[in-house]
Amino acid sequence: MTANKTFYNEKSVDDFIQEIPDTQKREDSIQLIQLMQSVSKEAPKMFGGSIIGFGQYYYKYPSGHEGYAPLIGFSPRKAAISLYVYTGLEEHRSFLEQLGRFKMGKACIYIKKLSDINTAYLIVLMQQTIQFITTKYTRIKD
Repeated sequence: MTANKTFYNEKSVDDFIQEIPDTQKREDSIQLIQLMQSVSKEAPKMFGGSIIGFGQYYYKYPSGHEGYAPLIGFSPRKAAISLYVYTGLEEHRSFLEQLGRFKMGKACIYIKKLSDINTAYLIVLMQQTIQFITTKYTRIKD
């Protein structure tokens, strides 16, 4: 079994944000940090080199794969902002229909800019995701 290569680290979230060359992505990232911190009640931390995560949980799949991951998070990548806020559960799909303009990845939602989506539905998605994760997996408290 391969070990996870991505972990929380001590890199500065503020420094990372200030290094984002695109002004819109930098501003959206600052807003996402405030929003996700408010919903999760967790401080932002760097998870790997480009993900800003909030909270942490331990998972172990039936396949034996296990590791740690943020409860919710995002990554301001060049092409789009990746939002890690969705469980993939069918009962949460209805929130996606009201979210706005985005593309769906295997494990994340891609947006061009924060104004393309309805933040009220994003908040609900984050709350539902945190609730699901903390029910199914072990939440790690600092």
